[in-house]
Amino acid sequence: MDYKINAVFDDHSIRVYQAYKDAIADEAIRIGTFGNLFKLDRMTWIKPSFLWMMYRSGWGEKEGQNRILAIDIKRTGFDIIVKNAILTSFSQTNHNTYEQWKNIIKKSEIRCQWDPERDVYGNPQKQKTIQLGIKGSILNNYVFEWIINIADIT
Repeated sequence: MDYKINAVFDDHSIRVYQAYKDAIADEAIRIGTFGNLFKLDRMTWIKPSFLWMMYRSGWGEKEGQNRILAIDIKRTGFDIIVKNAILTSFSQTNHNTYEQWKNIIKKSEIRCQWDPERDVYGNPQKQKTIQLGIKGSILNNYVFEWIINIADIT
């Protein structure tokens, strides 16, 4: 399968989407990045696909995911994330053994998952879309260095 990331981007930035509860979203909008209410000690998932974000958040109806944020981040940061991501499922094409993959993913701060893209009705499409899980120092870079702008697009 051929993988291609579809996103709103230019040479300097790329837009990702995340959904949060009101308090986290309000604080992020106010200060231009995530603040004290955002948990830096867990993995967070960023999604370049607006329709996948809307589907995943139940169209903004899921509890704690009622605010949809469009987050423009530095393209250099996004490229680091993609380049170092480990697939969330084992593939012999990428790793010799299941044990090798398990050890690598356990140590990795970046996870990659490909899911069916969604149409405006939430129906799965043949095309896959990426979501990226980040934690640790990568998450710190995302929050404190790579975020350029946050907009509430709920």
